[in-house]
Amino acid sequence: MPNPEIHPQKRPRLVSRGALWRDASEIILLIASIYTLVNVATARAVVEGASMKPNFETGQLIIVNRFAYFFDAPQRGDVIVLHNPNNPQEDFIKRVIGLPGETVQILDGRVYINGSMLEEPYIAKFCDAICDGLWYVGPDEYFVLGDNRGSSHDSHSFGSIPRRLIVGQAWIRYFPLNQFSIIHHPDYGRVNPTYIPLPPTPTRMPLPTLNPTPESEMFGG
Repeated sequence: MPNPEIHPQKRPRLVSRGALWRDASEIILLIASIYTLVNVATARAVVEGASMKPNFETGQLIIVNRFAYFFDAPQRGDVIVLHNPNNPQEDFIKRVIGLPGETVQILDGRVYINGSMLEEPYIAKFCDAICDGLWYVGPDEYFVLGDNRGSSHDSHSFGSIPRRLIVGQAWIRYFPLNQFSIIHHPDYGRVNPTYIPLPPTPTRMPLPTLNPTPESEMFGG
């Protein structure tokens, strides 16, 4: 009978402590890099107060996209987080209404941009005459308002804000968990803001209305 072949036994593979430490270091470095990137690209904000009701409630946690306006300009209807012009340590969440070079008028609670009424489907109750006024938005500035106009400290109080005070675009509502959602920004059409030295005179005449694009058209549904 043929003799059975004898094979050498395989020795268990030994991993040196140096290799284990190297692998662990690479994993730690990867986690640290991802954490740093996330913190550079985003910020966290807490909604406080009633200024953005009914769309945002006190205690909700928001992820802010810091890079949203790195290559692009804020657009009308965007919900943003900004530093308080009077106290940079405090942040506000507001909505972009007026762009550089535009005339903003609030008349009987309704907003007019260069004389045309702005259609605002996100407003539950319009402000009364206490919000009325006329403002001209300067170069590289933005006019921001809260959705709850009668209870908001915003540009109708402190005027338009310089772009440098904008932290970023509100992106995700992540707490409470049962309210998790991607934050919707109405689309009024892309605008490249330009500075107009002589603003047009606002009017109460029933001029064309600025309407946001319906979501069905935005997403092809």
